[in-house]
Amino acid sequence: MTISSIAALVISLAACATDLRSRRIPNLLTLGAALAAFTFHLASNGTLGFTQSLLGWLLGAGVFFLPFALGGLGGGDIKLLAALGAWLGPMPVLWLSMYTGVAGAVMAVVVSMRHGYLGQALRNIRLLLMHWRIRGLGPVDEITLAGSPGLKLAYALPIFAGTALTIWLQ
Repeated sequence: MTISSIAALVISLAACATDLRSRRIPNLLTLGAALAAFTFHLASNGTLGFTQSLLGWLLGAGVFFLPFALGGLGGGDIKLLAALGAWLGPMPVLWLSMYTGVAGAVMAVVVSMRHGYLGQALRNIRLLLMHWRIRGLGPVDEITLAGSPGLKLAYALPIFAGTALTIWLQ
């Protein structure tokens, strides 16, 4: 296991702890982790390492930008995926984001079923898809993170699962 892999696992595990406790992922963790990754990769692999780290950061932020802009993810989630991309690089962060999406969907279904919210969650998805079909892509205020009274998931958990799976399969 590489230093970058260990760093990514530690960072995503720390994010789980804070997200579960406070439903927030601190900027000190995400931005500090990204800065540490840039510095590490520059020192260990020169400009090529720094460039790969920067591309991983940009892709990590880019992948989660649309769900964030539509009100479905918090800012800490997007910064966490970007920081992990800075550590792991551009291709692994794409895999990480796909594994995270699957883990997040499974987590959402399980938590919704456990709290008797699955029917409402499915109605919200239908409302969202109909809204996008009729009005175009945009947030639907009553079902965004800020506007919904429904369950809020600690998305650092599926990000950790995606990180662990990405590292394991490398």
